Amino acid sequence: MKSIEKVIEKKTDFVCPIFKVETLKVELENGKNATRNVVRHNGAICVIPFKDEQTLLMVEQFRVALNGFVVEFPAGKLEGEEDPVSCCIRELEEETSYTSSDITYLGKIATTVGFCDEIIYIYKALNLKKGRNDLEDEDEFLSLHEVSIDEFKKMVKSEKIIDAKTIAAFGMLNL
Repeated sequence: MKSIEKVIEKKTDFVCPIFKVETLKVELENGKNATRNVVRHNGAICVIPFKDEQTLLMVEQFRVALNGFVVEFPAGKLEGEEDPVSCCIRELEEETSYTSSDITYLGKIATTVGFCDEIIYIYKALNLKKGRNDLEDEDEFLSLHEVSIDEFKKMVKSEKIIDAKTIAAFGMLNL
């Protein structure tokens, strides 16, 4: 049985540069009302850069929400009306200093469907070429790592890689 919740009232509770939070009053199929809190996010990309057939480029950075360092594929949020491919090209160079004209769309994921509308578009990048050398944004400090496909799998199993978008993106590869 499919059930749709009809939004009957919407209030914006909080707005910041990355997301906004809304409280929705919804009418349920049975006629009763319920409250839903939703994080609205502009979307993001995640890119799997292949340095060669067996070597992936990954970044490591401190994530304050987890109070620790996280190893992940390069990723970033869509800016305004930016299309995902442009964002992918920009983030790849910003975070790895590599460029690619061989970018393939793999699919998309919804990160936390219970309370957030964020969609992450997943790409792979082949035939990398060295681009700019200044790796970091003013507020981003990254370490670049080369990881073999076998090492990646071991890092997931040993929980050295716990980032959901990274693990999901890897699962989209036809390996």
